[in-house]
Amino acid sequence: MKNKLARFAEMEVLPNVFQPRHTEIFRTDYTLKGKWGQEVFHNNHPIVLEIGCGKGEYTVELGKLYPEKNFIGLDIKGARMWKGAKTASEAGMQNVVFLRMYAEMLESVFATHEIAEIWITFPDPQMAKARKRLTGTRFLSLYQKILAPDALIHLKTDSPFLYTYTSELVKINHLKEFVNTADLYGCGLDDKILGIKTFYEKQWLSRGKQIKYLRFSLGSTVSFREPDIDIEKDDYHSEARYMNV
Repeated sequence: MKNKLARFAEMEVLPNVFQPRHTEIFRTDYTLKGKWGQEVFHNNHPIVLEIGCGKGEYTVELGKLYPEKNFIGLDIKGARMWKGAKTASEAGMQNVVFLRMYAEMLESVFATHEIAEIWITFPDPQMAKARKRLTGTRFLSLYQKILAPDALIHLKTDSPFLYTYTSELVKINHLKEFVNTADLYGCGLDDKILGIKTFYEKQWLSRGKQIKYLRFSLGSTVSFREPDIDIEKDDYHSEARYMNV
C-alpha cells in the first residue's frame, strides 16, 4: 500500500504524465485535444497510442525503436503506469508520454485524425461483456473518430477468446487485414516491433501459451457489426493476467 501511495505521489510530478480530471474531459474537450504534437511533443511527427499500456514497457520500447514517432501510453492504473513513465523520464525520452484515464473518453482528448496508429497489448478479453472489449464495436467506433485514414490497429493477446472474436469481427465487417496469426513466434514473421515482450507476455510464453497477433485497419466503415457466433471461453481466468503487479 505504501509503495502504491508513493507511486501515485510521484505520478503527480512526473513531467511526462497527464492525468485529466473528470471535469476536464466529461462532455467537454480536454485542453490538449488536437494539440498533442504542438504542445507536448513540439513536433509534427505521427502519434502512436497504446491503449491499456499496463506497466508501459511496450510504449517505452516502441519509443526507443522509433525516435521519429511520438508515443502515448494510456491506462487507468497509475501504480502500474508509473514504471514506464519513470523509465522514460529518467532516460530523457522526449517522444514518450503517459495518459491516465479511461479509454471510453478518447474522443474528448484526441481530435479527428490526430492518432496515426493504435496498439492494444494483452487486454482483459472481457469474455462476459462485449461493450468492454477494446477490440469490440463500441471501441472501434471510438478509434475511427481519432485515427488518421487507413491507420493501423495492432492487437497482441494471449487470449484465444479475444483473438477469435476480433478475427471474426474483422472478417464480417470486411476490414482490411494485414497480418493474422494464432502463433506469432512460430509463424516466421520477422518484425522487430513484435519482438518486444512485456512482463505479462513473458509469463504466458513461459507457461506454453501461444501469442496471437492481428494487424488491420478500419477503412471507411460506417458502422460495425458484432460477430454472431459462439466462441469457446478461455480455460483460465482473466484476473490472472494481472497478478504480481
